[in-house]
Amino acid sequence: MAESPTAFPQRIYQPEDGACQVLLIRHGQSAPYVPGVPFELIDGHGDPHLTDLGHQQAQWVAKRLAHEPIAAVYTSTLTRTKQTAAPLCERRGLTPAVEADLREAFLGEFEGGLFRQRAEEGHPAVLAMRAESEWGEIPGAETNAQLTARTIDAVTRIAKAHPGEMVAAFCHGGVIGAVLGALSGTSPFTFMGARHTSINHVVLNPSGWVIRSFNDSSHIGTVAVDRQID
Repeated sequence: MAESPTAFPQRIYQPEDGACQVLLIRHGQSAPYVPGVPFELIDGHGDPHLTDLGHQQAQWVAKRLAHEPIAAVYTSTLTRTKQTAAPLCERRGLTPAVEADLREAFLGEFEGGLFRQRAEEGHPAVLAMRAESEWGEIPGAETNAQLTARTIDAVTRIAKAHPGEMVAAFCHGGVIGAVLGALSGTSPFTFMGARHTSINHVVLNPSGWVIRSFNDSSHIGTVAVDRQID
């Protein structure tokens, strides 16, 4: 008979057998909106490209993840996620797959970049959205429930396709908020404000979901630097 241990150390967290680790990564900084010059649309969603800083952020997150055991990369349909994923895919020799339901929250009448202007102006619909923590306060926009349903379905599909593996899903701030809000039983707005190219780590175990991290952006620098250059 084996001798009983005399001490029991704290264990380091380990995913269960067959678990999928999903890294939800926000895209890099995208181009500013110029009033009267809306972004091109893809399936109704504004599609700004990355700025020079956004491309640099993509390089930083690729370097950060260079030695992680990433088996697959996913992006949304929008260009800024594809551009952000490109350096990591080049480093790892991976071809990204597109998951349409990782696209950003649909902003209805404020699509094409107009939301940014309306937010700065303090438009009543934006104020109501913030006060009620509800995307649907914007005219014609997705509701929280609609956003949450499609994004949770997308992340679950991805995770179930990669048992025992780690995947990177390049997506959007609203998507990260919706997924983490749903997994923690709170509002999508609880997890708003993820920094550009931040890493948000969730795990689908056979026994259920675990949130491992939110807004991990140590590869970017301090918040003070972020305020200066973002």
